[in-house]
Amino acid sequence: MDRLVRAMTADGMVKAVAVSTRDLTERARQIHTTLPVATAALGRTLAAASMMGNALKVEDASLTLQIKGGGPLGTILAVSDNQGNVRGYVQQPHVDLPLRPDGKLDVGTAVGSDGTLTVIKDLCMKEPYVGSVQLLGGEIAEDLAAYFVESEQIPTACALGVLVDRDQSVKAAGGYIIQLLPGAGEDIITKVEGGVMAAGPVTALLDKDDDPETLLRTVLSDFDVEILETSPVEYRCYCSRERVERALISLGAEELEKILEEQGGCDLTCQFCDKVHTFTAQELQTLIDGIKDAKKQQ
Repeated sequence: MDRLVRAMTADGMVKAVAVSTRDLTERARQIHTTLPVATAALGRTLAAASMMGNALKVEDASLTLQIKGGGPLGTILAVSDNQGNVRGYVQQPHVDLPLRPDGKLDVGTAVGSDGTLTVIKDLCMKEPYVGSVQLLGGEIAEDLAAYFVESEQIPTACALGVLVDRDQSVKAAGGYIIQLLPGAGEDIITKVEGGVMAAGPVTALLDKDDDPETLLRTVLSDFDVEILETSPVEYRCYCSRERVERALISLGAEELEKILEEQGGCDLTCQFCDKVHTFTAQELQTLIDGIKDAKKQQ
């Protein structure tokens, strides 16, 4: 089971969150039939969105993480609820690139670095918060750290990783976000940096032990770590026939009549879970009649 752990150091100078996301990343791979480099890019984005979404304590709040790097993968999108449950997609899931010289997946080239990372926080108010930064290298973790520094003025260390097995399934996935709180001095910064360097690549840590608490305690080994919260997370899509109906109604009677005339019925596929919602000609006509009746009563 995938889990998220939120923690703080006993001195109150550092807050941290870590997540293991092997199962939800594998679920995303199966839904979107991603090839390894797309699996890695989408998996990193899902892990990041999960950790950021879980930080939103407003009920029904959501966080969207969108990456447009100009690379062959196209747009990568992940959406998290306020519990850290996520869904997402990559525009071109079947991109295949040669491995880097070091034998690792070339996520940076696949994502691209000529574009933006955008964070949208919907806190159930009139307007959502939107923050955006230019991509640094397309590896996602360093781009996310830059977002926190530039948009939220929070010094941040971030690591995200997906280990793809020989059969293209997900062997390990997850990551961590470590942030300095006001008052943290150079000694704290040095200890955090030293811990990150000593811990090494996050995929190797997760492959050895996918417990997010162990991951945090390894990276923050020079600190006394206090666990604040542990919660399960999963790949969760909120699509439903009712939501699709509302989307169709929002098109208006004229547009629906055009669909009815040209296609008879229609099939709408959810971009997050690939579920197909079918509407017959009779069902479309019922929606059209409902729109017209509502207008008459206004």
